[in-house]
Amino acid sequence: MRNKLLLCLMVGLMLGITATAQDTKMQPLTFWYEYTVNPGKDAQFLEVVKSVGAPVRDKLLADGVILAWGVQVPLLREPGGHTHEIWFTVADWSGIQKVTAAMAAQIAKLDEEAAKTGSAKKGTSGGTTVIARMMEAADVSKTRDYLTRDLIFVTGKTNPPAGTLPFVRYNFAKVKPGKGSDFRKTWEKYNKPVLDKLVSDGVIMAYGFAVEELRTEGSFTHYVWYATNDLASMDKIRAAYTADRDHRSQEEQDVISAEFAKVLDLDASRSEMSHAIIFKVSGMK
Repeated sequence: MRNKLLLCLMVGLMLGITATAQDTKMQPLTFWYEYTVNPGKDAQFLEVVKSVGAPVRDKLLADGVILAWGVQVPLLREPGGHTHEIWFTVADWSGIQKVTAAMAAQIAKLDEEAAKTGSAKKGTSGGTTVIARMMEAADVSKTRDYLTRDLIFVTGKTNPPAGTLPFVRYNFAKVKPGKGSDFRKTWEKYNKPVLDKLVSDGVIMAYGFAVEELRTEGSFTHYVWYATNDLASMDKIRAAYTADRDHRSQEEQDVISAEFAKVLDLDASRSEMSHAIIFKVSGMK
């Protein structure tokens, strides 16, 4: 997650989670880990993910603690930017605690097994402790965590099929001080109906309107994400927004632009897109 904003079509990220999730009832938390993988170490990084974290997250997914989890990579690279994101979504803070506790136990178990077999090499990066393996694969000094909450969360009526690897667009917004409520009302009035129709039509798998649960970033205050099955759907989304605006009078279009301009720092606008390389949702067939 990183920086910034949207104007007319704040949108962005991933999950299919429950088939009947309602935006007014479900406000899930998502924990993000951003990693910068060392050049040529992508396969090694994914091996660590699959052997250390994936078994824990898969079990908690089966147990209903985790609603969804995945690994994704940015569609566009940038100097100094992260290369991979691992994320998991839970219903509440108790889920965060269960996941972090289970991960700590998993790491301790694997390190103990490595010590017993004599394969761990303390004080070096060539050992098989979990941290040593991760340090070989990624620049851990650049690791960045976020915890976000979807204030609005909407999914389609059916879960995506197994093997789905969504594309997710994020639009980051920096709302002017004291204007958070006004921004949400404006967004729900003009942008939410477009996204709801796209979900109903099956173009969008899911979308959310989110904030940081723990505020650590100053470059954005809100972001909207939406997930699609392919990049061709992005053209359909753009066309839907264009059609929505075009059927309005010029006067009404000007009002919409002015309403967003009142509440947003427009210079802080930023969009990103990611592609999932691992994607799992509760109930996925």
